[in-house]
Amino acid sequence: MNYADIRPIDVANGPGVRTSIFVSGCTHHCKECFNPETWDFAYGQPFGGEQIQKILDCLSKPYIRGLSLLGGEPFEPQNQRAVLELVRAIRARFPEKDIWCYSGYLFESLRDSQVGEYSQELLKELDVLVDGPFVLEKKDLSLRFRGSSNQRLIDVPASLRAGAAVLWDGAE
Repeated sequence: MNYADIRPIDVANGPGVRTSIFVSGCTHHCKECFNPETWDFAYGQPFGGEQIQKILDCLSKPYIRGLSLLGGEPFEPQNQRAVLELVRAIRARFPEKDIWCYSGYLFESLRDSQVGEYSQELLKELDVLVDGPFVLEKKDLSLRFRGSSNQRLIDVPASLRAGAAVLWDGAE
């Protein structure tokens, strides 16, 4: 997997102060995507142990609430194994930190293993999934943590227990 950027401090992609990684590679190609250069799987730099350590170092700061995974597309089948390795390293070292993921895929498709070999395993490591592609015709700048009204903020643990999507309530 390649990655486009690691932001040690990000306040736009989830609650609180976060660290974010933008992975490379996306097949959704949403109209007016804010990050179209990341559609290319070869864009950016190779992701590996050094980058995992950098992210762990960022997360070690007490004011960092958690990690946000963006792209590109973290759930592209070609990216799943590397993203899973990253989130498992975070869970092992920082179980108190939350993990958000932005994906153009729907929760139900990921839950039902319709997207790649590791989608269920990866989903189980997340706290919140922002699902669904960006749809320009449904763009709404007033929405919290998402760009279009078709996208959902899903409480992943509650959804997996319920067997259906449960929306994140946003209570802080």
